[in-house]
Amino acid sequence: MPRAFTRAVSPRLAECQLTHLERIPIDATKAHDQHAAYEQALRGAGFEIVRLPELREEPDAVFVEDTAILLDGHAVITRPGAASRAGETQSTAAGLADHFELHRVERGFVDGGDVLRIGRRLYVGRSTRTDAAGIDALAELVRPLGYEVVRAQLRDCLHLKTGATCADSDLLLYNEQCIDPAQFIGVEALAVASDEPAAANCVRAGDRIILPAGNPRTADRLRNHGLAVVEVDVSELQKAESGVTCMSLIDDR
Repeated sequence: MPRAFTRAVSPRLAECQLTHLERIPIDATKAHDQHAAYEQALRGAGFEIVRLPELREEPDAVFVEDTAILLDGHAVITRPGAASRAGETQSTAAGLADHFELHRVERGFVDGGDVLRIGRRLYVGRSTRTDAAGIDALAELVRPLGYEVVRAQLRDCLHLKTGATCADSDLLLYNEQCIDPAQFIGVEALAVASDEPAAANCVRAGDRIILPAGNPRTADRLRNHGLAVVEVDVSELQKAESGVTCMSLIDDR
């Protein structure tokens, strides 16, 4: 059975790191309920939910994607670019150790949200959270595992996967305000509706796509491509600059 690794919402979520959004009140209880619905959507797609150790004092801990990259039987433990998140990686490593061979990025900074896997190629965005040294270190680490790292360009978004994700193995869903799709090789590109930028971040889970609610035009575009779309309300979590990929590490072997 495929697995999704998640972590509980911290009661201190309102103290999260922010880069592009103004800070507004976040209801941690509502965020908890939305996270539970998100996990249920993954279960509905046939995934077993495996909870990583809880980190109640770490505001961003629910956003597990940034702390690791899963590559088949390997897990790369990253070095998040926000100093406040450095302590999360040990907990992630502990939670993944029984399931994967662990590797660690030892220099520079890499957020998992900046890493988009397409086949054996890892596109890595240079952002405020991922730097050149981290990209080089990741490239050296994954090369012996059979993966190639390609630097990707992004603009005006927190992470690469804020602006582009894979809705299918050969279909790139992207926000044209943030991402030039021409840099991604071997995929068809589908732009989200211009007034639905959050829709560019989706989770491909088995035979369906998990999409943040409130993006009806993009949902219709995906359905017109023959994809089953499940819409999940993550509005409270989006106040913390979250997308739906942020809250899980997907192991779909």
